[in-house]
This record gives sequence, C-alpha cells and structure tokens, in this order.
Amino acid sequence: MEHALQHFFAWFEMPSVGLPAVFLSAFISATLLPVGSEPILFGYISLNPHLYWVAIIVATVGNTLGGMLDWGLGLLARKGMKSVGEPKDHRLKRLLSSWGPKMLLLSWLPGFGDPLCLAAGWLKLAWQPCLVYMFIGKLMRYLTLTWLLTLVPDSYWHQLGHWLHLI
Repeated sequence: MEHALQHFFAWFEMPSVGLPAVFLSAFISATLLPVGSEPILFGYISLNPHLYWVAIIVATVGNTLGGMLDWGLGLLARKGMKSVGEPKDHRLKRLLSSWGPKMLLLSWLPGFGDPLCLAAGWLKLAWQPCLVYMFIGKLMRYLTLTWLLTLVPDSYWHQLGHWLHLI
C-alpha cells in the first residue's frame, strides 16, 4: 500500500506527507470533535505555496466529507429515535425548512456548523444539495482564512515559533 501511495503522490508531483495531514485534519475538524484544521493547512501552504489550490481543495473535500458524516449521523440518530418518539424540533425544523440546504453555507461556523450538519441529516434534507452547499461554504471558509493569515507578517510567525519552542 505504501508503494502505491508513493506512486500516486509522485504522479501528481505532490509531497507525500502534508496533503494527507491536511485532509485528515480537515475531516476530523468537521466532526463534533473540537479540532481546528487551519494551522495545518496554513503551515502546508506556507511551505508549498505552489500547491495553494491543491491544498485548499483537499482541505475543502476533507471538511465537506466530515460534514457529510455529521449529516449521516443525524439521519441515523433520527432512525434510532423512531422507537423512542419524536423530540420537539419545531423551531429548528421551521428554520431549516425555510432555508433548506442553503443553510449549510454556514456549516463552516465554529460551534454552529457541525450541529447544523447533524440537524440537516436529522431533518432528512436531501444529501445532494446539502453536499453542494456545504462544499461552497467550507471552500469560502478556507479561502477567507488562508487569505487573512497571509496578511500576518512572517516576523510574527517566527516570533511565535520561538516562544512556543521555549515552552
């Protein structure tokens, strides 16, 4: 398997260490676990600026798939609750029904986006539009955050690295 991955990365002329880490961190950060993927993505882009768009797409795909995992867990939870009875979700249902999958453009928001993906599955919103809107929202997130991080001077990152090294 390792040999196949080496050929895959060599074929696309990509470093074999960084992009899988970008994907995994983005995927995990889209679940309900409190993990951020931006430092890994920004670090990767800083070291490989020629792979900016590849890294953005890899992070977006990973984060979107993690959001779809949340959507699927919401759907499974709803099926599991059939025997227990329906909880009161009228307000959330009204909000998501009026906006529908478009609400998932906000799936990138910290603390709000992951439960929103879960709620979309719970409310049985169609997965295809959810996937599209989630992808667009998460792409905008990564583009915005990486752009904002490029505005921070390099001297700040070097100083931060120095202080972290002392700790």
